[in-house]
Amino acid sequence: MGKVLVAFSGGLDTSFCVKYLKHEKNMEVHTALVNTGGFSAEELSGIEKKALELGSLSHKNIDITEEYYQKCIRYMVYGNVLKNGTYPLSVSSERAFQAMATISYAKEIGAKHIAHGSTGAGNDQVRFDLIFQVMAPEIDIITPIRDLKISRQDEIDYLKKHGFDFPWTKAKYSINQGLWGTSVGGVETLKAGGELPEEAYPIQATKTGEEKIHIGFEKGQAGSLNGKKMNPVALIQTLHEVAAPYGIGRDIHVGDTIVGIKGRVGFEAAAPLIIIKAHQLLEKHTLTKWQMYWKEMLGNWYGMLLHEAQYLDPVMRNMEVFLESTQEFVTGSVEVCLQPYHFSLAGCSSEHDLMSSVFGEYGEINKAFTGDDVKGFTKILSMQMKIWKAINK
Repeated sequence: MGKVLVAFSGGLDTSFCVKYLKHEKNMEVHTALVNTGGFSAEELSGIEKKALELGSLSHKNIDITEEYYQKCIRYMVYGNVLKNGTYPLSVSSERAFQAMATISYAKEIGAKHIAHGSTGAGNDQVRFDLIFQVMAPEIDIITPIRDLKISRQDEIDYLKKHGFDFPWTKAKYSINQGLWGTSVGGVETLKAGGELPEEAYPIQATKTGEEKIHIGFEKGQAGSLNGKKMNPVALIQTLHEVAAPYGIGRDIHVGDTIVGIKGRVGFEAAAPLIIIKAHQLLEKHTLTKWQMYWKEMLGNWYGMLLHEAQYLDPVMRNMEVFLESTQEFVTGSVEVCLQPYHFSLAGCSSEHDLMSSVFGEYGEINKAFTGDDVKGFTKILSMQMKIWKAINK
């Protein structure tokens, strides 16, 4: 049937896809893993070895961590994107970039087919299919797990039958990790009640006491930690190592999936939540009322469209231009206090702080207008309500 590229993660589903397409469909199988910051060098090496053992003729690890930050994460920070006010799109924002990198590589090697291991029950099947169709409608999409409706045990039995007895014991919790956080699924998230236990999270809460840190922003981007300048990607990784052991950044997100059903998932995202909240505080001091208002509107839309696989729609580029234009003066330092399972913002400093004492101090002293000015202003401001009340009694 020709050459097929499998979007390979090393898990059971994609492992089944490799062997099934090679053995049952007699295809020339190649594999690729797209890393968005969630794999160590040792893990990547092990995954490549597994792919080749399963019968892939070639395997490529594609690192797009920096690209993912530059083309996505920084705009989510500019927009303070938290889906339903909770979730920083830790995994859902990665999928479009993984799909784009995979389809680009499929074109590069001349694959006529592309395969992914998504089931028919979640969002990822839509995200991968949509990106593949838009970027390469001429490439055939194959989805063995979804089409066969095969059970996990059937996949294990099939691989064993063909000599691949990997340790496929199902983990109690499903973990998806990337630069912008980790999603955690388990039996507790399948129903409306119940929280994830400590053991569910990849990083255990072992730190105690209190720790203060300073995050420096330059035009909206986090660029220094405790006075040390850092690449934003390195800063995110370092902040995660510092804050996650406090148990900070854990929560459960409840939202609407692309396919229309409600979903519930836990997540661990210490660095994203701290950066977004620190950035938002700095904006409160450096942006005008109407900049804040319209940013909130567009930030919500940007996150929604990103979640629903609309990254390639040109309106996303339009929104990115607006979001970036608001960051010109979002520069300064934010002090954050870290404690077990909690963080708080102690305050910020910026040379662009609009809370300037030159014009007065709220609740204390006014330097910009007189009491008579306020009387006149209030009379005009109340006029439409007075008219309505007079006419309608």
